[in-house]
Amino acid sequence: MEWWAILSGSLILLLAAFLSGVPMFIGFLVINIATVLTIVGPRGFILVSNSIFDSVNIGALSAIPLFILMGEILTRSGSVENLFRAMDGLIGKVRGRQYVLTILVSVIFGALSGAAMAVAAMLGRSLFPTMMARNYDLKLSIGAIMAGASLAPIIPPSVLIVIVATLADVSIGKLLISGVGPGLVAAVLFLGYIGFRVMRNPALSPDADIAEDAKGWGGKLRSVILMLPFSIIVFSVMGLILLGIATPSEAAATGVLGSIVVSMVYRSFSIKMLLEALENAVFITAMIMAIVFSSNLFGQLLAFTGATRHLVELGEVFAGQPYMVLAVLLGIVFIMCMFIDQIALMLILVPIYQPLVQSTGFDPIWFWLLVLLNLTVGGMTPPFGYTMFAFKATAPQVSLSDVYKASWPFVGLFILLMVLVAIFPPIATWLPSLMNG
Repeated sequence: MEWWAILSGSLILLLAAFLSGVPMFIGFLVINIATVLTIVGPRGFILVSNSIFDSVNIGALSAIPLFILMGEILTRSGSVENLFRAMDGLIGKVRGRQYVLTILVSVIFGALSGAAMAVAAMLGRSLFPTMMARNYDLKLSIGAIMAGASLAPIIPPSVLIVIVATLADVSIGKLLISGVGPGLVAAVLFLGYIGFRVMRNPALSPDADIAEDAKGWGGKLRSVILMLPFSIIVFSVMGLILLGIATPSEAAATGVLGSIVVSMVYRSFSIKMLLEALENAVFITAMIMAIVFSSNLFGQLLAFTGATRHLVELGEVFAGQPYMVLAVLLGIVFIMCMFIDQIALMLILVPIYQPLVQSTGFDPIWFWLLVLLNLTVGGMTPPFGYTMFAFKATAPQVSLSDVYKASWPFVGLFILLMVLVAIFPPIATWLPSLMNG
């Protein structure tokens, strides 16, 4: 059987499984094993067992359960509520301050947890009711929350980045740090857009109140002190990686310890909370590892059938037109993200894209960061963005139509961000270039 027939047949089956509602890790695993056994026969079990062994022995993947556990501890302990209070006091009296609070809190929480759905749900439960009670604009409020939540997978730590870096065989530490620049640029774009909208129409932000306990310099000082414990975690993760002191896995372990210390400082630590966080972290990690193993098996299947070699040859044909190749590869991701779960799409495309990236000579850190931005914006792109549905679950009174309409302006800003990163690669590559090793 021709390589293209095997590749297209496997993709069709995988897409059908994802769209059918079958749990992603089960569908991916079953179809890959079935394809291997159909092509190779009983000897395919050797390929399957080797793939499992190789996957579970990737030491860098130990960062995944640790990053998940860190986010679980911070969320379940209620420590993040103190972050809201601190930032609320620091922003001061500005027009549209709830919008500003949403974006700034998202930037900081992005450095504490890499899950867009979790941030969207948290902001939907905490900030959205306040914004509605103060008569803030519905669509701009929803858009700010979803855009802010979408910063979480970009700014380290990010489980998504660890998975992509592992599958694409690039430095996890450098790919993690590469998200800092684009994440901050995205926040500036969001704040600039919101400021422009509010300036043109002050009715979008009817008040500029500040919390009573945060007024004056004394209130500012209390807010700074309240936020200081979070600096422990930010330095434990980003600081140690950037300085070359710790590997991502070691930094993740330090981050877990930091999250426990923070919960103790805020007097919200308990053994019950820790056990619940561990239980959920183990469950999520098991699903992710099944998916990673399946993706590795898919990549080995591509190599076995000769698809990888032919994809490299195809990339060499278009090597003289790199930006056309880049536009096509990113365009496929953007369109497919509208209909397929972003993680599922990533696990299919990384093994296919990897040989093309190598043959076209793209900087791997720069390219995979662009793919990650594309996957992230897919989370808030209609009709099936997971970030939109995570928010909708916390605000059932909001119509899905309003959520869709609220997302498009910020989707446009994300596309602008990708264009900027494509034209000015140092936005993503400058910080990683400073790292040791």
